[in-house]
Amino acid sequence: MKKNEQMRHAERKRVELDFRWPEVPFNIVLVEPSIPPNTGNISRLCAATGTVLHLVEPLGFDLSEKKLRRAGLDYWDSVDLRIYPDLEAFFEQNAGGQKYFFSTAGHQSYSEAGYAPGDYLVFGNEATGLPDALLERFPEQVCNIPIRLDHVRSLNLSNCAAVVLYEALRQINHLFK
Repeated sequence: MKKNEQMRHAERKRVELDFRWPEVPFNIVLVEPSIPPNTGNISRLCAATGTVLHLVEPLGFDLSEKKLRRAGLDYWDSVDLRIYPDLEAFFEQNAGGQKYFFSTAGHQSYSEAGYAPGDYLVFGNEATGLPDALLERFPEQVCNIPIRLDHVRSLNLSNCAAVVLYEALRQINHLFK
């Protein structure tokens, strides 16, 4: 039996926690992502949380790449995936909804933002981040995840997406209790 088959068919009982999922999903936006496993991991995160995944081209890979598919495992059919040729097309097609941009250049902590269902969580390319012009266009919506800059340049993209999305979900679940 292969390792993945063993994991897929494990006898262990799984428990789905009591959690209130938003009726209007959150949105994760990846601007020009270049590392297939990061996008694959984020697609799995989106499948697990009912989050819409938006990809802004150019992509640094082909969506059929083996590494991308492997990271997303067999969850791609559960992802609401939307693709745009550039940032302007993304903004034209998604004019509504609050947008938060994540960058090490942000002055506001990601945990200080007040997230609401339907918000867009926008992340940049793994090597270059979000374009400066975009950050300058929306200075009040640029958020940062605290890290020790004397040790690393940034966090992994898929880790950032998970940290921020679960903070947004935590905030809205707190409202229901």
